[in-house]
Parts: sequence; structure tokens; C-alpha cells
Amino acid sequence: MRIAGYAAVYDRVDRAGDVFRAGAFAGAVPVPLLLHHRGAAVGAVLALGEDERGLRIAARIDDPAVARAVRSGALPALSVGYRARRVTQGAWREIRAADLAEISLVAVPMQPAARIAAIDDD
Repeated sequence: MRIAGYAAVYDRVDRAGDVFRAGAFAGAVPVPLLLHHRGAAVGAVLALGEDERGLRIAARIDDPAVARAVRSGALPALSVGYRARRVTQGAWREIRAADLAEISLVAVPMQPAARIAAIDDD
């Protein structure tokens, strides 16, 4: 199964009070695709890049049980594992530069707008 969506959306405050700014993931390369930020990879991030909305990804899910959970809507969202390199503290913590470590499939994302937008059962 292949999926596409946004792992992070710019200029939206997440549940922890962080907000990613455009360019935060500049130069990021494909990273492991995990389930709930832990364990072994359940697939592969095939492509990622920033656009005006956020960090868009395309990925392949290899684990059949995880693919069923995504297809059923039990895992509708994406989340990023990162290390902040440059932040600005104001009303929120603004992430201006970050090292991307992994992308995870999650049931409840820290950033509500980080969702799977397309599923292809190829």
C-alpha cells in the first residue's frame, strides 16, 4: 500500500504549543516510517519535500496489519520525530529548523492537520 499526506503543517499550533515554520525541514532526506514513534520500520518513506503548506510525504507500508489499520481509518494521521535546531520562543515555541529523525503513522497526531490524504492499494 502507498500513502501520501502531510507529516507536518506550517503555521498551525500543535497540542504541545509548538508551531513549525516554513523551511523547518529544508534539506530533509527520507527517514524510517514507524508506528507510533517506536519499534521497527513498517514501511519506507519514498519521497518528502516542503511546499507552501508543510512537509508532504509519500510512503509505502509493508506491514499488512498496519495497512489494514490505515485503510480502516484507525491510523489516519502522521507525526514527525525530530530534534529542534533553531527555535524562537514567543506565545508558542516556533520550530524554525529541525533535524528529521522519523515519520510515524499515528491514531492521534500532535498536530491535528497532519493527515494521510491519499491511499493507493497498488
